[in-house]
Amino acid sequence: MNEADFLVRQVQRELERGGSPEYAKRVQMFFKVPVQAYGWRTEEVRKLADKVRGEILAQHDERMLFEVAEKLFAGPTLEETSLAVALLERSVKRFGQKEFRRLEKWLPHIGDWSGCDALCCTLLGPMVVAHARLLPRVKRWARSRDYWHRRAAVVTLVPSARKGHYVGGILQVCGRLLKDKEYMVQKGVGWLLKEATKVHRAKVVRFLLRVRKEAPRLVLRTACEKLPQRERRRILAL
Repeated sequence: MNEADFLVRQVQRELERGGSPEYAKRVQMFFKVPVQAYGWRTEEVRKLADKVRGEILAQHDERMLFEVAEKLFAGPTLEETSLAVALLERSVKRFGQKEFRRLEKWLPHIGDWSGCDALCCTLLGPMVVAHARLLPRVKRWARSRDYWHRRAAVVTLVPSARKGHYVGGILQVCGRLLKDKEYMVQKGVGWLLKEATKVHRAKVVRFLLRVRKEAPRLVLRTACEKLPQRERRRILAL
């Protein structure tokens, strides 16, 4: 067992000791697929992440932190994936293309919306905001056969939408995934469009009016949530 494996096992033991089986059962109601959980609340996971990050960096560098996070994200529980992302959150401003490609390899480990959204909104998304050259890589995920990759393509762009960046690219990705059959992808497309309406309302409304007859109702309803009632009625009119 190498040092990273030893550190990961220590974290897993702490998660096992501090979990709540009762809360783990209640967590299941938020997911459409079965998930494994120790039963930690979000704020508790974040506190543990701060503690583990400090302990690792006191004796090692950020390469070890990344390796531990990588191994944790591949774990089976909600807490391991959340903790992995939280460990790297404060380092993301220093990450570049090399780290992005490494984080991209985490995508096949995603098995639920929680892990997908944490990775994409907290790590991958801010990197795309900072580095426009990463946008084409995200667009390629929209063509994946794996629906978590396709959801990742839209959720990773949520931070960009909030900043008002890449509206053309955002609408291009949403257009490609507009008729996706997967519920989680549809929810992601609607969410991304909703965020884009906050900065580029006119452009997104024109897009929604153009596609409203072919778009799933779930996408339209979600995308319209922050629009004025008059525009919402036009888009949702049958």
